[in-house]
Amino acid sequence: MISGKTTVIAHLGYPTESFKAPMIYNPWFESRGIDAVVMPMGVKPEDYPAAVESLRRMTNFRGALVTMPHKVTTLSLVDEVTPTARIAGACNAILLRPDGSLLGDQFDGAGFVRGVLRKGQALQGRRVLVSGSGGVGCAIAASLAAAGVAEMALYDAWPESAAALAERLRSHYPALKVRVGSNDPAGFDLIVNATPLGMKDSDPLPFDMARVDPHTFVGEVVMKQAITPLLAAAQAKGCPIQVGTDMLFEMIPAYLEFFGFGTATPDELRAVSQIQY
Repeated sequence: MISGKTTVIAHLGYPTESFKAPMIYNPWFESRGIDAVVMPMGVKPEDYPAAVESLRRMTNFRGALVTMPHKVTTLSLVDEVTPTARIAGACNAILLRPDGSLLGDQFDGAGFVRGVLRKGQALQGRRVLVSGSGGVGCAIAASLAAAGVAEMALYDAWPESAAALAERLRSHYPALKVRVGSNDPAGFDLIVNATPLGMKDSDPLPFDMARVDPHTFVGEVVMKQAITPLLAAAQAKGCPIQVGTDMLFEMIPAYLEFFGFGTATPDELRAVSQIQY
């Protein structure tokens, strides 16, 4: 039940139809007796700066979850960003502090990597390919680098985005071998779809699955459905996979701490989740 005392966390993005976070956070808040709610708020890119500025004036507002297409833009709209967000080049969380300032942080990459490790996959010394250098792709690439991968290939439909991410990675991880320009998945230990491909039924696959080795771990960020066309193709080859919502369950404990609501385990969150597709 939402009341006049309820603390609001906005879920900012566009479009909102595929948002899954409210169906995890809100049942968890209810199960813990926490008077807070995550509310989807659709904001088009041209309106986003004004929308973020207006959040400072809401007295029952704690912060925001930020998703596509606003993660990169958020960096320039908050007053301070954490080192993790700066390396990733994107924010997916905003905290309204008591002095009225906005702090930006980034948890996408940590959630993705924690999910991979929880599945028993080693990352130290591995070769990885990340397709998509937007907000989520940059975050995942930064966290994979921090986890100790040896080589990373980056691909984006806008080559300058991949090149900029490569430069940030090289400056912070000089031992990491980084290359850009190809999304050929052959020979990689891990491939990641960090693009919107899979959101629409007519979308092509982000990788040529005929070139994927059966041992390759295939990670997805699209959450429109559990088994996307990419993951279905990966399963058909016998590849281990990670569904898009796994990243959510792994990053939410960090979000809860960021917003001051304690913490939770992924298993506790799954037990109360009401995710639907």
